[in-house]
Amino acid sequence: MVPLKLSELISQDDLQTKVTEIGKKITEQFKGEELTAICVLKGSCLYFADLVRSIDLDIQCEFFGVSSYGASTHSSGEVKTTLDLTVPLEGKNVLLVEDIVDTGLTMNFLKKNIEARMPKKLVTTSLLFKPAALKTECYIDHVGFEIENRFVVGYGLDYQGFYRNLPYIAQSSDFN
Repeated sequence: MVPLKLSELISQDDLQTKVTEIGKKITEQFKGEELTAICVLKGSCLYFADLVRSIDLDIQCEFFGVSSYGASTHSSGEVKTTLDLTVPLEGKNVLLVEDIVDTGLTMNFLKKNIEARMPKKLVTTSLLFKPAALKTECYIDHVGFEIENRFVVGYGLDYQGFYRNLPYIAQSSDFN
């Protein structure tokens, strides 16, 4: 593992409070309806797991793999599909769950891909949002936390495959 100099940015308690809050909003938004929640792999896995448990609806869970970082600390700008969805989305309410939106390129790629599958409604959420890093306009329906344009790990986010298991979000002084 590559040792990084980390400092806590968002605590475990603050994460859980925010995830529960977003889950309640989504429950109200789709009250009485079914929902298909899509986890964007790999970074969204912990946010997704906590979020779907806080949504009080009939919910199906699906997984979509994409990559734009590789082993880097910055997005390459090229989005690659690594795992496609296995169910049709036509006529369904869809919640797209992302870990972090920085350039906006991945989220826009995902939205366009899912919208082409003709869902009834598409709603997006991202745990983290870096407005200063945007390279294109990108709207997100439910944002957990806006953060500075710094490299972060933990709670699903990684560096070279490591640090996903931290129960909080940490920033690294190694890359900023």
